[in-house]
Amino acid sequence: MLKISSLKKLVTDSMAIDLGTASTIIAAKGRGVVLDEPSLVAINELTEEIVAFGQEAADMSGREGRDLVVRAPMIGGVVGDFERTKKMLAHFVKKAKSGGSNLAIQAVMSMVSDVTHVEQRALLNAAEDAGIGKVFMMEEGLAAAFGAGVLPTDKRASAIVDVGAGTTNIAIVAKGSVVHSTSERFGSNQINEVIATHLRRHRGLQVGEETTEYLKTSFVSTYLPDDISRTIEVRGRDVQTGSPGAVEVTTGELYPVVESVVRKIAQLVKDTLTELRPEVAADVYDRGVILTGGGALLEGLDQYLRSFINLPVTLADEPRYATVNGLLKMFDDQKLLERVARNELGILQNAEVPFEA
Repeated sequence: MLKISSLKKLVTDSMAIDLGTASTIIAAKGRGVVLDEPSLVAINELTEEIVAFGQEAADMSGREGRDLVVRAPMIGGVVGDFERTKKMLAHFVKKAKSGGSNLAIQAVMSMVSDVTHVEQRALLNAAEDAGIGKVFMMEEGLAAAFGAGVLPTDKRASAIVDVGAGTTNIAIVAKGSVVHSTSERFGSNQINEVIATHLRRHRGLQVGEETTEYLKTSFVSTYLPDDISRTIEVRGRDVQTGSPGAVEVTTGELYPVVESVVRKIAQLVKDTLTELRPEVAADVYDRGVILTGGGALLEGLDQYLRSFINLPVTLADEPRYATVNGLLKMFDDQKLLERVARNELGILQNAEVPFEA
């Protein structure tokens, strides 16, 4: 006869959760990525109720009904609005469960390396309230490294630069642990902001999030473009008259605007690499840097970084999924998971919730 406890092990849904500023990505053991949606909620301002989550909320953004607002409850990779993050996570976890089952869930979640105990506690509480039985937390940089193919057994150091929407995380990983890390609360979202500011101030056009996102992902280059005269028509609202309007912009005009943000990211990488111990620096010199995160997909970012730090820069296979894939690998090696999990029990006294029903 199977003991109840061993039966529980069979009916455990193991999930990897990358709860990011821009997107929430969930992968389940044996099923891979099962959810990839914007970290957004749509709220009815009159009742304060959440009327839509994720992609559905994103589709309302910029064209909301009169009493609706679309908000991002995660800011800079941490919980900005606890209640709404909790509800959003619960919604996503429910959606990601296999066939709406009532399986006990254990999850491993990523967090930025400079997370405070209060922020970490908020993430854990949100996970517990979302019905997750046991939560492990792991540094984003380490997860991204494993997801990008760095082996936990590798003695030599690898440098991972994870560029997210709200954070840039740099982790130097050796022997399955982080030997050095830096995290800053800025990322590719800043590019959207500088594009919008430039168009408003210098071209008299107010544009929405959808437009800046399109310009960032499909038009601009973070490396000096070959053809600086390529143009695009950008539509929005004329600042002077308030009526609908449009302007023509070129890649050459937007390049210096975008470069100001990319330079900040590159400078952070360069500064971090000057703080390494000699042996670690030697490994990084040989191997260069691996780029992960959604921001790694920015046109020309790898080229820009390569010329800025004079080291090889490679793009991970699926940069957006590097973190979640790395988290998922932890379920194959329980000992490694326990070693890398950052659940400081003294501070997170109630974090360890056993499976006993």
